[in-house]
Amino acid sequence: MPVTITQGFLDAPVFGLVSEVADRLGVRAFVIGGYVRDCFLGRENDDIDIVVEGSGIDLAEAVAAEISAREKHPCNVSVFRNFGTAMLHYRGAEVEFVGARKESYHRESRKPIVEDGTLEEDQLRRDFTINAMAFSLCKKDFGALVDPFGGIRDLAAGIIRTPLEPEQTYSDDPLRMLRAVRFAAKLSTPERAFTIVPESLEAMRRMKDRMSILSKERIVEELNKILVCDRPSQAFRTLDETGLLDYILPELEKLKGVETVDGRGHKENFSHTLQVLDNVAAADGNRNLWLRWAALLHDIGKPASKRYDPAVGWTFHGHEVVGARMVPKIFEKLKMPLNEKMKYVQKLVGLHLRPIALVDDEVTDSAVRRLLFDAGDDIDDLMLLCNADITSKNPAKVARIRQNFEEVKRKLELVEEKDAIRNFKNPITGEYVMQVYGIPPSAPIGQLKEMVKDAILDGVIENTFEAADRFMRAHAPELGLSEKC
Repeated sequence: MPVTITQGFLDAPVFGLVSEVADRLGVRAFVIGGYVRDCFLGRENDDIDIVVEGSGIDLAEAVAAEISAREKHPCNVSVFRNFGTAMLHYRGAEVEFVGARKESYHRESRKPIVEDGTLEEDQLRRDFTINAMAFSLCKKDFGALVDPFGGIRDLAAGIIRTPLEPEQTYSDDPLRMLRAVRFAAKLSTPERAFTIVPESLEAMRRMKDRMSILSKERIVEELNKILVCDRPSQAFRTLDETGLLDYILPELEKLKGVETVDGRGHKENFSHTLQVLDNVAAADGNRNLWLRWAALLHDIGKPASKRYDPAVGWTFHGHEVVGARMVPKIFEKLKMPLNEKMKYVQKLVGLHLRPIALVDDEVTDSAVRRLLFDAGDDIDDLMLLCNADITSKNPAKVARIRQNFEEVKRKLELVEEKDAIRNFKNPITGEYVMQVYGIPPSAPIGQLKEMVKDAILDGVIENTFEAADRFMRAHAPELGLSEKC
């Protein structure tokens, strides 16, 4: 007799409903994959995959009809006939149905040749043993665990392992190499770390060139999921160890290593970057993907700007400017969006030293106003990134910088409350200048507006129209402008 799973895993009404309808249709149905895995890990998961020995679409439509009859309102089904899948939503859960299948691959493509199959054949094509477990929804053994590859054992041991030989699994679909890295990071907790088995890591090293058949979009999709893990550094270290990082983001690889001249070395920038990324992840309760991209790329300009000065040692002057210029190129290469999301990352990379500079120098109102003006609504994210960037191994130095950093934050709050600079708009518009001085669009208009803006940001005048107007009229003659009669 099969062993029944822990009571409570299949208490949700949808499971009994699917079981009843499948029995009526004469097909076997099973819950498979992530939901089963997360039950044993004690993780919430409302994404339910049902595999059917038969038509997943037919079962989904029959289940939806039953729900509609019982609930007295329509239950809509989304059907994807090209993939043989269907999806419905029921009581907060997203339930996807698919027919059991077996797959084979051509070497030059990750798109499988799909045929109808049994549950066992379907489990064999899964990526990892922990994702191949299934719960039976059949009447005769409802709730039985079907685990042909020892996934429950691997879960207990914290192991990521493929059902087949890793070379075959990764050759069939090389995206699974990135998925292995992601699952190891995603499932790891302070209490239990997940690791990829050695033979699988070795297969990744040998087969990294198979990544060439993947689209950049699919690679970035996995990178994005890695970045929103609780401790993404684990994944990036594994990507580095297997050689996959050099294929995906060689710019990060260039951060590795410490160069020494006259016995003087610099910070190991790769490890520092991963520490900053983890610091941001720990502080970022909203799981802001683009803030994490900014953390990952914040020092990307250091290799190009690295210099050795015998008087002061290693310097990276202007690396934030170089890095900001690199961001669009990296996004374009990876086929990532070149819209406001890229501009947000570029802005944070370009500004990430500014708050630290305020820590080192006297914190003037003028400097704070200019930081607020340049950062705008992203000032809070910038401050979070900068705080995460404090990673010195000298505890006294860290304590001193953090104390000064709190002073910068306090000053930001005071200046923002007093001067409302965060969403600054110049009180003087180009249209107003043309009206007062009777001139067409021309260079002096922009010059005069810039003078007014600088005067406000430097605290020379208040951020009001009246003060700006007086200043404009006083300084316009310097640009050869005179008011209309």
